[in-house]
Amino acid sequence: MASDSGNNNALQTQAKANYAPYGVDFSGPTGRFTNGRTFADVIAQLLGLPFAPPYMGLSAGQRSTITTGINYASGSAGILTETGTALGRCISLKEQVDLFKETQGRLSADHLLKAIFLISIGSNDYFNNYLSSQYNSSKIYTPQQFADHLLSAYDAELTKLYVLGGRKFLVTEIGAIGCMPVIVNTEKPTGPCSDKVNGLVSLFNAKLPSLLNQLQSQNPGSVFVHNKIFDSTIALINDPAKFAPGSLCQENTQPCGNRRLNVFWDSIHPTEAVSYSTAVGCFNSTGQCTPVNVQQLASA
Repeated sequence: MASDSGNNNALQTQAKANYAPYGVDFSGPTGRFTNGRTFADVIAQLLGLPFAPPYMGLSAGQRSTITTGINYASGSAGILTETGTALGRCISLKEQVDLFKETQGRLSADHLLKAIFLISIGSNDYFNNYLSSQYNSSKIYTPQQFADHLLSAYDAELTKLYVLGGRKFLVTEIGAIGCMPVIVNTEKPTGPCSDKVNGLVSLFNAKLPSLLNQLQSQNPGSVFVHNKIFDSTIALINDPAKFAPGSLCQENTQPCGNRRLNVFWDSIHPTEAVSYSTAVGCFNSTGQCTPVNVQQLASA
C-alpha cells in the first residue's frame, strides 16, 4: 500500500521498473520506481525491519509464514478501481486490502496491534485518471467533487483495515505532482511547478486531516498519523542546491543526472535522496508527520 517494491513485475502492464537503470543504487532492478530505496524501505530500516517483499513475489508458503511485513503496492494503481488500468493490470487499493485479508487470517491480534500500516496512494488517481485523456473523470466530476469521491472511497478501505485488526496507520497525503517533470514539461508553468495541478491535489489534501481525525474518533484504539509530504516536497524543490529537472530513465541507458541532488529520479518518481529525507523527517519529528512521528507510533 506504499511504493511498489516489485508487484507489477508479475502483472501484464506497461508500468514496470524491473530494468536498468532502476535500482542502480540498490541491488539492481527490483521493480522499485527509483534508483534505490523507497520511503517505505527507509521507514522499515529505521524500525529495524527488513525491506517488505512484494506480495506477488512470494510463494504461498512464504505468504503464510512471513511476519515482518508485506508490500501490497502496485505502480500506476490508485484509490479508485479503474485508476491505472489504461496501462494494463494493476492492484487497486480495494484489491490490496483484499490481499491483506488473506494475510490477516494467520496473524495474532497482538501482532496486528503492533503493526504499522503505511499507506501512500492517490497520486495516480490524478495522474493516471483525472488528468489523463484516457478517462472521463474530469468530464464527470468537478475538481472538488473528484476529491470528495476519492476521500469517500479512501474512508471505506481504511475502515476495512481497522475491521481487519489494523490499529496503527501512517497515511501519506498526495505529493506535489504538479512539480513532476512530466507535468511541468506539458503544462509549461512560469515557475518550477504547475500551480493548476498542485491545486487539484490540494483539494484532497485539505480534507484528509478531518477524515483521519474522524476515523480515529470512530474507531477505538486506532491512531492515524498524517504524513504531510506535499509541503516537504515543495521545500526540497525550492532549494536551488537540490532541485534539478528529471529525465525519463530508459532501459540500458546511463543513470539519470546527479541522483544525490535531484528531487526526481525520472520524470515522475523521487530519488532515494528525497525518500530518505522525507522518511527521516517522518520518523523523528512531528512537523511532517502528525500528531505523532513514526518512532512514537511504533512505541504507542
